[in-house]
Amino acid sequence: MNINQLLNGDERAVSPVIGVILMVAITVILAAVIGSFVLGLGNSVQQTAPNANFQFEFGENATTDVVNTTHTGGDTIPANERVSVNTSVDSKAFTDEVSAGDSVTDVEYASGETVRVLWTSQTGDTSQTLAEETAP
Repeated sequence: MNINQLLNGDERAVSPVIGVILMVAITVILAAVIGSFVLGLGNSVQQTAPNANFQFEFGENATTDVVNTTHTGGDTIPANERVSVNTSVDSKAFTDEVSAGDSVTDVEYASGETVRVLWTSQTGDTSQTLAEETAP
């Protein structure tokens, strides 16, 4: 057996192939990261709506049908996010932070329509109905 053949054989292994694969992988990852920053994809994550419960009380004032809406539990909604009670006749917003026990009163409505509590994110890009009920 010739020991020189074992020691002085082909010293090129698969390292050039692995090196090329690693270089391509690093390039692809860098391109994806830079592309997401340039295109602003990281900023497109939308704010999620709060999980809050509201109760509607339908009644009358002197001349019109009105609904009073009360936050009965769930998430407290910061003041920089708009929460409003909307009907086809009227719309009123909660003022300041909305937490359990806060109310909007005397929102006029028409019989049979849907009264909605709408939440809008601080940027105004996202909105969602938090509660709705059909008026009597």
